Amino acid sequence: MTFPVTIENVGTFDVEEGTKLVRAIEAAGVDISHRCGGKARCTTCRVKFHTDEPEYLDAEKESLEEDGVLGQFRLSCQIRVDRPMHVEVLMRANEQGWEPGPEVEE
Repeated sequence: MTFPVTIENVGTFDVEEGTKLVRAIEAAGVDISHRCGGKARCTTCRVKFHTDEPEYLDAEKESLEEDGVLGQFRLSCQIRVDRPMHVEVLMRANEQGWEPGPEVEE
């Protein structure tokens, strides 16, 4: 099953259910940051939801709480596509002057 994922100012793409959101965003051609390789440590794969948000995974919630930013953005490396989504990418690698980061495992 696929779901439409809309990336603000980029477009809408059909994404296979269970795909990590960060990988779907990259597949759409967006250079989203993921400096820790998808381990919920660096908090650079930031997105803002324009639709209902999925539940937090423990690793994401702990990392955001630790940094004092819980509720300000979500970590796309910790979210699996399980519904239609509309997100805005908040940190692009080229805007930061760095490479996106190591490949994120599925």
